[in-house]
Amino acid sequence: MKRIDCFIPMRTLSQVEKTVSALSAEETVSKIFLLREEGAEEGELPGVGVIPTTSVKSSDAVRKISEASTAEYTLIYLKHTALSFGQFSLERMLQIADDTSAAMVYADHFNEADGVRTEAPVIDYQIGALRDDFDFGSVLIYRTSALKEAAAGMDEDYKAAGQYDLRLRASRIGALEHISEYLYYDIETDTRKSGEKLFDYVDPRNRASQIEMEKACTSHLKAIGGYLEPDFKDVSFDEEKFEYEASVIIPCKNRARTIRDAITSALNQKTTFKYNVIVVDDNSEDGTVEIIKSMLENPRLVYIAQDKTWHGIGGNWNSALHHPKCGKFALQLDSDDMYSDENVVQRFVEAFYNQDCAMVVGTYQLTDIELNPLPPGVIDHREWTPENGRNNALRINGLGAPRGFYTPLLKKLNFPPTKYGEDYAVGLRVSREYQIGRLYEVMYNCRRWDSNSDAALDVQKVNANNYYKDKIRSWELKARIALNKAKR
Repeated sequence: MKRIDCFIPMRTLSQVEKTVSALSAEETVSKIFLLREEGAEEGELPGVGVIPTTSVKSSDAVRKISEASTAEYTLIYLKHTALSFGQFSLERMLQIADDTSAAMVYADHFNEADGVRTEAPVIDYQIGALRDDFDFGSVLIYRTSALKEAAAGMDEDYKAAGQYDLRLRASRIGALEHISEYLYYDIETDTRKSGEKLFDYVDPRNRASQIEMEKACTSHLKAIGGYLEPDFKDVSFDEEKFEYEASVIIPCKNRARTIRDAITSALNQKTTFKYNVIVVDDNSEDGTVEIIKSMLENPRLVYIAQDKTWHGIGGNWNSALHHPKCGKFALQLDSDDMYSDENVVQRFVEAFYNQDCAMVVGTYQLTDIELNPLPPGVIDHREWTPENGRNNALRINGLGAPRGFYTPLLKKLNFPPTKYGEDYAVGLRVSREYQIGRLYEVMYNCRRWDSNSDAALDVQKVNANNYYKDKIRSWELKARIALNKAKR
């Protein structure tokens, strides 16, 4: 019955005592080890081994876990808070691991915060689930043979990307199996709303960790045949004749509070060429339409009123792209936001020609509704590089903003008719063949407020959004693998 060795990160003994007690009561547990992280207090618990390491997330920890584990399975706990299992739940996880021959299993669970216990479902792993913040929960149970095989190939000394590197390597050995049953309890200390967590991966304070994650992901892509060399198609900018050199596209629905600001900032642009602003309203009911119509005296403003069928943000974009007044370059501005100054459109168009690219991504400043700066401040997506950006794009959860597109290409590809992830899907598809240009000056103010569509999503909606983006990555990754095979 003693089938599993357990590894728990430790900073203080008091943090781990409850977890050790809970695991010691499980009949299937063979040995328990504390991973004493840098700066942790000294001390031991009876019958529990101690392994010094830099961090549970490090390559050092993974190697030491691999060396110490001798049981059939290895449990790695990723949190510093108390953990407990429901009756026979650990046995259930091992049963599924046996039945599926998975390299690793993980499960739905319960989180407890401020004395309130809530369900914390997670989602299925797939080939495109490459983002380093994929939520497996806090309990990972590896088949020890798979863990040892994966760890043996780890040739980097990551401080933050060790666990990420491990699970990517394990996914090449066997399945990472999601058990859609609530099997354990832990304490959740990060109780921020979804919108407050949204920009963690581009916080400049996390830059060193992100570089490690990129390196691990790039290695994985090369191993599975999904890596693309930095060879790009040239862009011919004379495919069609356009009345306008550029169009600012503003899709909207029920944005009476912000739409006037967005349109005004777009109409106030100064350019050396002819441009217009196309607003696509998707059946607003809060006075947005009346505000748009009150501004139509400006001849540069084009208003598209959608019918009652389903469109999503992607469908609204398609309506603008295929409108006869759409310019050669289609530039994005969300209906919540405002361009940072009057030269944004000019800089975007110049970037297309100067960088020979089919898409340009800018930089933005996070602000509140009154344009007061919010942390983490300027989001410049420095993780995008000309050499490796399109590979790293499969790891991160967005490509930055605002975005600009070469209209003839986008009219061939089109946006998926969704209201989430449509821009990411198109960006990945464009980057498969074309270079994406970058502007590192602040191009717009991204205004965060309570009515942002992603401000406070429940866990089911967050999971649905993440699953869809993982699906987008899976489709794109399969296409890239096929492309590489065709070149051989």
